[in-house]
Amino acid sequence: MKKLFFLFLLLPVLALSQNQISVDVHEVPSSKGKISVAVYNTKEGFLKFDKVFKCDSILAQKGITHISIKDLPEGEYALAIFHDENGNDKLDTNWLGIPKEKVAFSNAKMKTFGPPAFKECAFRVDKDTQIAISF
Repeated sequence: MKKLFFLFLLLPVLALSQNQISVDVHEVPSSKGKISVAVYNTKEGFLKFDKVFKCDSILAQKGITHISIKDLPEGEYALAIFHDENGNDKLDTNWLGIPKEKVAFSNAKMKTFGPPAFKECAFRVDKDTQIAISF
């Protein structure tokens, strides 16, 4: 019973500590398919499909597409975004593993020989946060 009482005392504090990331994705080439956002919270899990902390997708809008990721505790995050133009719910790549669909990252760009590191993409969330990312 004591544990339940303390849980009820903590719920308002936990509810207040949740944040939202509002992402404006610029240079979306078409309204086909959807824009998918993966949120990572560790460098070890960065860009691993089975280590995504949170994700969401929304129908693509040519030009700028807005998407919000809600209920995030304070912490350090990095975003990976792709335009799933054919709507098959996966990032299509060629035989070398190079993406065929547009990809983007928070605070960093794709390198000549691969994606950026978590550290290059990471940003701190301790309140509702707005971020703009371009393909």
